[in-house]
Amino acid sequence: MSEKEIKQAADKFKSGKTHASEAAQEFKDAAAAKLSDLRGTLNERAGEYREKANQVWSDTTGRARTLSEDSEEYIRENPLQAVGIALAAGFVLGLVIRR
Repeated sequence: MSEKEIKQAADKFKSGKTHASEAAQEFKDAAAAKLSDLRGTLNERAGEYREKANQVWSDTTGRARTLSEDSEEYIRENPLQAVGIALAAGFVLGLVIRR
């Protein structure tokens, strides 16, 4: 091989190496952009789910509070019936647990 051919081969190698390096950098930049988009989407979805969970929690605690208040009111208005229901429920629960 002549020196000219060796120089041409070396130049082609350098050119190929540079091209590969540029392609790798472009791929890295594209991957970083996609990752950034994905993070943004995930954060947005997480915020939506957090908001929905807070709403469900708020609704559930409100319902529980209302049920507790209604039960308390019923017990105050009908104490004998409430005691009878509690005794019956305790008896049935005792039978179920014993078996």
